[in-house]
Amino acid sequence: MVSRLALWLTAFALWGGVPLQESDVWVKLREGEALAAAEQTEESQTEIFIHSETMVKEQEGSEKEETRREEERSGGGEEQARREEARVGGEEERFGREEARAGGEEQTRKKIGDPEDGAGHGRSAQPKRVTLSFAGDISFAEGYANMVSYHSRGNDIAQCITPDLIARMDSADIMMVNNEFTYSNRGAPLSGKTFTFRAKPEMAENLLKLSVDIVSLANNHVFDYGEIALIDTLDTLDRYEIPYVGAGRNLEEAKKIVYMERGGMKIAFVSATQVERSYVFTKEATNSSAGVLRTFSPETFLEVIRRAEETSDFVVVYVHWGTEGVNQFEGDQQLLGHQYIDAGADLVIGDHPHCLQGVEYYKGVPIFYSLGNYWFNSRTLDTGLVEADICQDGLLELRFVPCLQQNCRTSLVTDPAQQQRVFRFLESISANASVDELGVIREK
Repeated sequence: MVSRLALWLTAFALWGGVPLQESDVWVKLREGEALAAAEQTEESQTEIFIHSETMVKEQEGSEKEETRREEERSGGGEEQARREEARVGGEEERFGREEARAGGEEQTRKKIGDPEDGAGHGRSAQPKRVTLSFAGDISFAEGYANMVSYHSRGNDIAQCITPDLIARMDSADIMMVNNEFTYSNRGAPLSGKTFTFRAKPEMAENLLKLSVDIVSLANNHVFDYGEIALIDTLDTLDRYEIPYVGAGRNLEEAKKIVYMERGGMKIAFVSATQVERSYVFTKEATNSSAGVLRTFSPETFLEVIRRAEETSDFVVVYVHWGTEGVNQFEGDQQLLGHQYIDAGADLVIGDHPHCLQGVEYYKGVPIFYSLGNYWFNSRTLDTGLVEADICQDGLLELRFVPCLQQNCRTSLVTDPAQQQRVFRFLESISANASVDELGVIREK
């Protein structure tokens, strides 16, 4: 049994948002590695280890209130009807994906029910119009507050990400998230790293339940349990037929481009990580060892983007960058984002700061600097989906769908006043972009 003192200290640390190890981290890293310390201690936003029984009871109370609200929303009119219609045929698709892996540096993926197959999925029922949807950081790592809640809710991801939000995810033609952890039962946590994230391999089933079509592995936690656990992660995703970008068993695989065909278009996805920027725990892939694709020095990644631009109709760059806990994007992100667009990117999506960052247009191409946490911890945070409608001519419309992460549950924001609050905040931290009352993002 955990002592009353240990429970009191854990609850006090979680309430204050400060991990018990914080002082040790700063002592270990204070000499010459301030930025590395910042990158680790900023992750104190993550509530670690086990909630006290009192906090679980408080969450259960809020869950009852949320259930009541969901029931009130259940008759949500035409929008809900559209989502339900989009879900028809999605069930079979999630579990019947056809794999077209050619091996090596490139993958081609095609879902059952593509519009050219005559079995419309989501908005692609409208000819030549395809909807891409993106969410930020997600974690199924054991020992953290969100997974404690997951287990207490019957191991049901629909009790953690609400059904109406899952329906919205499913309505997209392609859904992408950042997989910020490793799937493995092997390996050991990296020595000296404060926060390490490892999930049971069977948790990858939740990606299918969320209608996720592709994940980024280019982040600073996929290597937390070493090379063997990263290889287990790649094997797990292969087994569940979920494509990934940004990491691999060697450099060529880490550089691979994933192609998906929708609406008569060939869409390319690439990913890389800028962090860590001083002390590097997460190994870069080499010709003979597994790791991530890095973009701290971007030339290798720029070559990947150029190749994607030459071999596809639309290029999505998903990048892990920036400083945690900071809503304003920084000069190094901006410089990289502009280089990606010069190399051929048609849309740049960022993550890593664990909070929202704004939007900038460069040469007419949008950069959404950070989507923040999607389902990651128990903190109350604004988050959301970015939806991009595209066609053969390029980007038609970019939208932000506001969501809220609270009490280890992520849900759609349905209150009009709260929606407008999030839209105004997003606009205030953006460079040259406006956000209208429907969440449509445009260049000023």
